[in-house]
Amino acid sequence: MTYHVVEDPIKKVAIFGGTHGNELTGVFLVKHWLENGAEIQRTGLEVKPFITNPRAVKKCTRYIDCDLNRVFDHGNLGKKLSEDLPYEVRRAQEINHLFGPKDSEDSYDIIFDLHNTTSNMGCTLILEDSRNDFLIQMFHYIKTSLAPLPCYIYLIEHPSLKYATTRSIAKYPVGIEVGPQPQGVLRADILDQMRKMIKYALDFIHNFNEGKEFPPCAIEVYKIMEKVDYPRNENGEIAAIIHPNLQDQDWKPLRPEDPVFLTLDGKTIPLGGDCTVYPTFVNEAAYYEKKEAFAKTTILTLKAKSIRSSLH
Repeated sequence: MTYHVVEDPIKKVAIFGGTHGNELTGVFLVKHWLENGAEIQRTGLEVKPFITNPRAVKKCTRYIDCDLNRVFDHGNLGKKLSEDLPYEVRRAQEINHLFGPKDSEDSYDIIFDLHNTTSNMGCTLILEDSRNDFLIQMFHYIKTSLAPLPCYIYLIEHPSLKYATTRSIAKYPVGIEVGPQPQGVLRADILDQMRKMIKYALDFIHNFNEGKEFPPCAIEVYKIMEKVDYPRNENGEIAAIIHPNLQDQDWKPLRPEDPVFLTLDGKTIPLGGDCTVYPTFVNEAAYYEKKEAFAKTTILTLKAKSIRSSLH
Protein backbone atom coordinates (compact mmCIF):
# COMPACT_ATOMS: atom_id res chain seq x y z
CA MET A 1 0.00 0.00 0.00
CA THR A 2 1.23 3.50 -0.86
CA TYR A 3 0.89 5.98 1.97
CA HIS A 4 0.49 9.68 1.61
CA VAL A 5 2.61 10.56 4.62
CA VAL A 6 2.10 13.88 6.34
CA GLU A 7 5.67 14.61 7.40
CA ASP A 8 5.05 15.55 11.02
CA PRO A 9 2.31 14.93 13.53
CA ILE A 10 0.13 17.95 14.30
CA LYS A 11 1.54 19.96 17.20
CA LYS A 12 -0.06 23.43 17.26
CA VAL A 13 -3.79 24.08 16.84
CA ALA A 14 -5.71 27.33 17.34
CA ILE A 15 -9.46 27.82 17.66
CA PHE A 16 -10.54 31.31 16.63
CA GLY A 17 -13.80 32.88 17.81
CA GLY A 18 -15.02 36.41 17.21
CA THR A 19 -13.44 36.96 13.79
CA HIS A 20 -16.85 38.56 13.29
CA GLY A 21 -17.87 40.06 16.62
CA ASN A 22 -21.62 39.46 16.27
CA GLU A 23 -21.35 35.73 15.46
CA LEU A 24 -21.74 34.63 19.03
CA THR A 25 -21.36 30.84 19.09
CA GLY A 26 -17.61 30.94 18.48
CA VAL A 27 -17.23 33.88 20.87
CA PHE A 28 -19.12 32.04 23.62
CA LEU A 29 -17.26 28.74 23.14
CA VAL A 30 -13.81 30.33 22.96
CA LYS A 31 -14.46 32.41 26.09
CA HIS A 32 -15.59 29.22 27.86
CA TRP A 33 -12.48 27.32 26.72
CA LEU A 34 -10.22 30.17 27.85
CA GLU A 35 -11.71 29.68 31.34
CA ASN A 36 -11.85 25.89 31.20
CA GLY A 37 -10.14 24.20 28.27
CA ALA A 38 -10.36 20.58 29.45
CA GLU A 39 -12.68 19.44 26.64
CA ILE A 40 -10.39 20.73 23.88
CA GLN A 41 -7.13 19.36 25.27
CA ARG A 42 -5.61 16.26 23.66
CA THR A 43 -2.39 14.50 24.72
CA GLY A 44 0.70 15.92 23.01
CA LEU A 45 -1.26 18.68 21.30
CA GLU A 46 -1.16 22.41 22.00
CA VAL A 47 -4.70 23.79 21.49
CA LYS A 48 -5.04 27.56 21.87
CA PRO A 49 -8.49 29.22 21.98
CA PHE A 50 -8.30 32.87 20.86
CA ILE A 51 -10.65 35.85 20.40
CA THR A 52 -9.60 37.33 17.08
CA ASN A 53 -11.46 40.66 16.99
CA PRO A 54 -11.96 41.73 20.64
CA ARG A 55 -13.10 45.28 19.84
CA ALA A 56 -15.83 44.01 17.48
CA VAL A 57 -16.83 41.40 20.08
CA LYS A 58 -17.15 44.10 22.73
CA LYS A 59 -19.44 46.14 20.46
CA CYS A 60 -21.24 43.02 19.15
CA THR A 61 -20.67 44.15 15.57
CA ARG A 62 -19.17 42.32 12.59
CA TYR A 63 -16.10 44.57 12.45
CA ILE A 64 -14.82 48.01 13.43
CA ASP A 65 -13.23 49.37 10.21
CA CYS A 66 -13.22 46.49 7.71
CA ASP A 67 -13.82 42.73 7.49
CA LEU A 68 -11.03 40.94 9.39
CA ASN A 69 -11.75 37.77 7.40
CA ARG A 70 -10.72 39.39 4.10
CA VAL A 71 -7.40 41.13 4.93
CA PHE A 72 -4.94 38.25 5.39
CA ASP A 73 -3.18 38.79 2.07
CA HIS A 74 0.52 39.61 1.91
CA GLY A 75 -0.26 43.19 0.85
CA ASN A 76 -2.13 43.98 4.07
CA LEU A 77 0.09 41.84 6.28
CA GLY A 78 3.17 43.66 4.99
CA LYS A 79 1.86 47.22 5.35
CA LYS A 80 3.91 49.61 7.45
CA LEU A 81 2.32 50.03 10.86
CA SER A 82 0.63 53.40 11.32
CA GLU A 83 -2.36 54.92 13.09
CA ASP A 84 -4.01 55.40 9.69
CA LEU A 85 -4.26 51.65 9.12
CA PRO A 86 -7.74 50.20 9.68
CA TYR A 87 -8.04 48.46 13.07
CA GLU A 88 -8.59 45.05 11.45
CA VAL A 89 -5.45 45.36 9.30
CA ARG A 90 -3.39 46.14 12.41
CA ARG A 91 -5.08 43.25 14.21
CA ALA A 92 -4.36 40.94 11.24
CA GLN A 93 -0.66 41.79 11.54
CA GLU A 94 -0.76 40.96 15.27
CA ILE A 95 -2.53 37.64 14.59
CA ASN A 96 -0.06 36.81 11.82
CA HIS A 97 2.78 37.48 14.27
CA LEU A 98 1.21 35.24 16.94
CA PHE A 99 0.06 32.33 14.74
CA GLY A 100 2.06 32.70 11.53
CA PRO A 101 3.85 34.05 9.73
CA LYS A 102 1.66 33.05 6.80
CA ASP A 103 3.31 30.59 4.38
CA SER A 104 6.17 29.87 6.80
CA GLU A 105 7.38 26.75 8.60
CA ASP A 106 6.66 28.43 11.94
CA SER A 107 2.94 28.95 11.37
CA TYR A 108 0.35 27.01 13.35
CA ASP A 109 -0.51 23.62 11.87
CA ILE A 110 -4.30 24.05 12.02
CA ILE A 111 -6.60 26.98 12.67
CA PHE A 112 -10.31 26.38 13.20
CA ASP A 113 -12.21 29.62 12.59
CA LEU A 114 -15.72 29.57 14.09
CA HIS A 115 -18.52 31.41 12.29
CA ASN A 116 -22.28 31.73 12.29
CA THR A 117 -24.52 32.45 9.35
CA THR A 118 -28.09 33.74 9.20
CA SER A 119 -28.57 31.36 6.25
CA ASN A 120 -30.01 27.87 6.65
CA MET A 121 -26.67 26.14 6.01
CA GLY A 122 -26.66 23.72 8.94
CA CYS A 123 -23.19 22.39 9.81
CA THR A 124 -20.77 23.52 7.12
CA LEU A 125 -17.02 22.96 6.79
CA ILE A 126 -15.15 25.35 4.51
CA LEU A 127 -12.29 23.94 2.45
CA GLU A 128 -9.78 26.14 0.62
CA ASP A 129 -7.73 23.47 -1.22
CA SER A 130 -9.24 20.56 -3.17
CA ARG A 131 -5.93 18.64 -3.22
CA ASN A 132 -5.32 18.53 0.52
CA ASP A 133 -5.49 14.85 1.54
CA PHE A 134 -5.19 15.62 5.25
CA LEU A 135 -8.16 18.01 5.33
CA ILE A 136 -10.30 15.82 3.07
CA GLN A 137 -9.66 12.96 5.51
CA MET A 138 -10.48 15.19 8.50
CA PHE A 139 -13.70 16.47 6.90
CA HIS A 140 -14.71 12.90 6.04
CA TYR A 141 -14.17 11.93 9.69
CA ILE A 142 -16.20 14.89 11.03
CA LYS A 143 -19.02 14.31 8.52
CA THR A 144 -19.20 10.59 9.36
CA SER A 145 -19.11 11.29 13.10
CA LEU A 146 -21.94 13.85 12.91
CA ALA A 147 -24.25 11.54 10.93
CA PRO A 148 -27.23 11.39 10.76
CA LEU A 149 -26.92 15.19 11.23
CA PRO A 150 -25.97 16.51 7.78
CA CYS A 151 -22.62 18.23 7.31
CA TYR A 152 -21.93 20.14 4.10
CA ILE A 153 -18.51 20.91 2.66
CA TYR A 154 -18.08 24.22 0.87
CA LEU A 155 -15.04 24.44 -1.43
CA ILE A 156 -14.06 28.08 -2.00
CA GLU A 157 -11.22 27.39 -4.44
CA HIS A 158 -11.75 29.77 -7.38
CA PRO A 159 -9.48 31.41 -9.98
CA SER A 160 -10.75 34.97 -9.37
CA LEU A 161 -12.62 34.96 -6.03
CA LYS A 162 -9.90 35.42 -3.44
CA TYR A 163 -10.79 35.46 0.24
CA ALA A 164 -7.58 36.05 2.30
CA THR A 165 -9.20 34.52 5.37
CA THR A 166 -8.02 34.82 8.97
CA ARG A 167 -7.39 31.07 9.13
CA SER A 168 -5.28 31.09 5.95
CA ILE A 169 -2.11 31.75 7.97
CA ALA A 170 -2.20 28.10 9.13
CA LYS A 171 -0.82 25.18 7.16
CA TYR A 172 -4.29 23.61 7.33
CA PRO A 173 -7.06 26.25 7.47
CA VAL A 174 -10.53 25.08 8.53
CA GLY A 175 -13.64 27.26 8.36
CA ILE A 176 -16.59 26.16 10.49
CA GLU A 177 -19.91 27.79 9.65
CA VAL A 178 -23.11 26.88 11.53
CA GLY A 179 -26.60 28.32 11.06
CA PRO A 180 -29.20 29.58 10.90
CA GLN A 181 -28.60 31.97 13.78
CA PRO A 182 -29.34 35.71 13.87
CA GLN A 183 -26.45 38.09 14.48
CA GLY A 184 -26.01 38.92 18.16
CA VAL A 185 -27.98 35.84 19.27
CA LEU A 186 -27.02 32.49 20.86
CA ARG A 187 -29.00 29.33 20.06
CA ALA A 188 -28.39 26.18 22.10
CA ASP A 189 -28.87 23.82 19.13
CA ILE A 190 -26.35 25.72 16.99
CA LEU A 191 -23.85 25.84 19.87
CA ASP A 192 -24.16 22.10 20.40
CA GLN A 193 -23.53 21.40 16.72
CA MET A 194 -20.43 23.61 16.56
CA ARG A 195 -19.08 22.09 19.77
CA LYS A 196 -19.46 18.59 18.31
CA MET A 197 -17.67 19.62 15.09
CA ILE A 198 -14.66 20.82 17.11
CA LYS A 199 -14.70 17.68 19.28
CA TYR A 200 -14.63 15.35 16.26
CA ALA A 201 -11.94 17.45 14.55
CA LEU A 202 -9.70 17.24 17.62
CA ASP A 203 -10.42 13.50 17.95
CA PHE A 204 -9.29 13.05 14.34
CA ILE A 205 -6.04 14.93 14.99
CA HIS A 206 -5.43 12.91 18.15
CA ASN A 207 -6.01 9.61 16.32
CA PHE A 208 -3.72 10.72 13.50
CA ASN A 209 -0.98 11.69 15.95
CA GLU A 210 -1.34 8.35 17.74
CA GLY A 211 -0.53 6.53 14.51
CA LYS A 212 -3.97 5.56 13.22
CA GLU A 213 -3.99 5.01 9.49
CA PHE A 214 -6.90 6.54 7.59
CA PRO A 215 -7.71 4.57 4.42
CA PRO A 216 -8.52 6.27 1.10
CA CYS A 217 -11.82 8.15 1.20
CA ALA A 218 -14.08 10.37 -0.90
CA ILE A 219 -16.27 13.33 0.05
CA GLU A 220 -18.98 15.26 -1.75
CA VAL A 221 -18.28 19.00 -1.83
CA TYR A 222 -20.11 22.07 -3.06
CA LYS A 223 -17.68 24.14 -5.11
CA ILE A 224 -18.35 27.85 -5.55
CA MET A 225 -19.17 28.90 -9.12
CA GLU A 226 -20.15 32.55 -8.69
CA LYS A 227 -21.86 35.00 -6.36
CA VAL A 228 -25.22 36.46 -7.36
CA ASP A 229 -26.22 40.03 -6.51
CA TYR A 230 -29.76 41.27 -5.93
CA PRO A 231 -31.49 42.95 -8.87
CA ARG A 232 -30.93 46.71 -8.55
CA ASN A 233 -32.51 49.90 -9.85
CA GLU A 234 -30.70 52.75 -11.60
CA ASN A 235 -29.64 54.15 -8.20
CA GLY A 236 -28.00 50.89 -7.27
CA GLU A 237 -30.62 50.05 -4.65
CA ILE A 238 -32.08 46.57 -4.20
CA ALA A 239 -35.12 46.14 -6.48
CA ALA A 240 -36.13 42.57 -5.55
CA ILE A 241 -35.84 40.25 -2.57
CA ILE A 242 -35.15 36.53 -2.17
CA HIS A 243 -38.20 34.56 -3.39
CA PRO A 244 -40.03 32.54 -0.70
CA ASN A 245 -39.33 29.33 -2.67
CA LEU A 246 -35.57 29.95 -2.35
CA GLN A 247 -35.53 31.19 1.26
CA ASP A 248 -33.96 28.60 3.62
CA GLN A 249 -33.23 26.23 0.71
CA ASP A 250 -29.43 26.27 1.00
CA TRP A 251 -27.74 23.25 -0.65
CA LYS A 252 -30.99 22.23 -2.43
CA PRO A 253 -31.03 21.87 -6.25
CA LEU A 254 -32.01 25.07 -8.07
CA ARG A 255 -33.03 24.76 -11.73
CA PRO A 256 -32.86 27.50 -14.40
CA GLU A 257 -36.66 27.97 -14.37
CA ASP A 258 -36.92 28.16 -10.56
CA PRO A 259 -37.78 31.54 -8.99
CA VAL A 260 -34.99 33.27 -7.07
CA PHE A 261 -36.16 36.89 -6.67
CA LEU A 262 -39.50 38.64 -6.13
CA THR A 263 -40.15 42.33 -6.85
CA LEU A 264 -42.48 44.46 -4.74
CA ASP A 265 -45.02 44.51 -7.55
CA GLY A 266 -45.13 40.71 -7.52
CA LYS A 267 -42.89 39.91 -10.49
CA THR A 268 -40.91 36.67 -10.17
CA ILE A 269 -37.35 36.50 -11.51
CA PRO A 270 -36.06 32.98 -12.31
CA LEU A 271 -32.49 31.75 -11.95
CA GLY A 272 -31.86 31.50 -15.70
CA GLY A 273 -28.75 29.90 -17.18
CA ASP A 274 -28.60 26.35 -18.47
CA CYS A 275 -27.74 24.13 -15.50
CA THR A 276 -28.91 23.10 -12.05
CA VAL A 277 -26.94 24.73 -9.24
CA TYR A 278 -26.90 24.43 -5.45
CA PRO A 279 -27.32 27.76 -3.64
CA THR A 280 -25.69 28.63 -0.34
CA PHE A 281 -25.42 31.70 1.91
CA VAL A 282 -28.98 32.44 0.79
CA ASN A 283 -30.05 35.88 2.08
CA GLU A 284 -27.07 36.08 4.47
CA ALA A 285 -27.46 39.28 6.52
CA ALA A 286 -23.75 40.14 6.47
CA TYR A 287 -23.55 39.92 2.68
CA TYR A 288 -26.00 42.72 1.83
CA GLU A 289 -23.06 45.15 2.03
CA LYS A 290 -21.03 42.81 -0.18
CA LYS A 291 -23.83 42.75 -2.78
CA GLU A 292 -24.31 38.99 -2.53
CA ALA A 293 -27.82 37.50 -2.44
CA PHE A 294 -26.52 33.93 -2.63
CA ALA A 295 -23.66 31.87 -4.03
CA LYS A 296 -24.09 29.29 -6.78
CA THR A 297 -22.25 26.00 -6.29
CA THR A 298 -21.80 22.76 -8.16
CA ILE A 299 -21.32 19.31 -6.62
CA LEU A 300 -17.96 17.53 -6.97
CA THR A 301 -16.43 14.43 -5.42
CA LEU A 302 -12.95 14.80 -3.92
CA LYS A 303 -10.79 11.80 -3.14
CA ALA A 304 -7.99 11.52 -0.60
CA LYS A 305 -5.16 9.02 -0.42
CA SER A 306 -4.51 6.97 2.68
CA ILE A 307 -2.72 9.00 5.37
CA ARG A 308 -0.81 8.30 8.56
CA SER A 309 1.67 10.12 10.75
CA SER A 310 5.30 9.73 9.69
CA LEU A 311 6.36 9.02 13.29
CA HIS A 312 4.51 5.68 13.38
